[in-house]
Amino acid sequence: MSDPLEVDLQMVVGGKVKKPGKRGRKPAKIDLKAKLERSRQSARECRARKKLRYQYLEELVSSRERAICALREELEMYKQWCMAMDQGKIPSEIRALLTGEEQNKSQQNSSRHPKAGKTDANTNLCEYRPQKHPKVE
Repeated sequence: MSDPLEVDLQMVVGGKVKKPGKRGRKPAKIDLKAKLERSRQSARECRARKKLRYQYLEELVSSRERAICALREELEMYKQWCMAMDQGKIPSEIRALLTGEEQNKSQQNSSRHPKAGKTDANTNLCEYRPQKHPKVE
C-alpha cells in the first residue's frame, strides 16, 4: 500500500494544497438548451437594436433630404431676385422687407422721440444699380 506521507506530498504541490476533484460545473455538463435559448434571445435583441438604428438613420436621411429641397427652393428664389435686380427691377418681396424695416425704424424713432416728425419710408432706401458683368469665355 501507499505511504500516508507520500499521499500528503502529492496533495501539496509548490506549497499549495491540491484538493481532490474540481469545483464548479464541467463544460460538458452545461445545459445546452439554456445556452441555445440565451443565444437566440441575444440574437433577437441584436436584430431589434439594428432595426431601430436603421429606422433612426432613415428618418435622419429623409429629414436632411427635405432640408436640402427647402434650401434649393430658397436658392432658386434668390437667383430669381438677383436676375430681376440685374434688370433694374426690385422684387416685391425685397421691397416689402425694406419698407417693413423702414417702418420699424420710424416706429422706434417716433417712440424714442415723440416730438420728431414722421420720416418718409423711401428716403433711406438704397438704389440698386446693376453692374455689367464681363463675359467669361
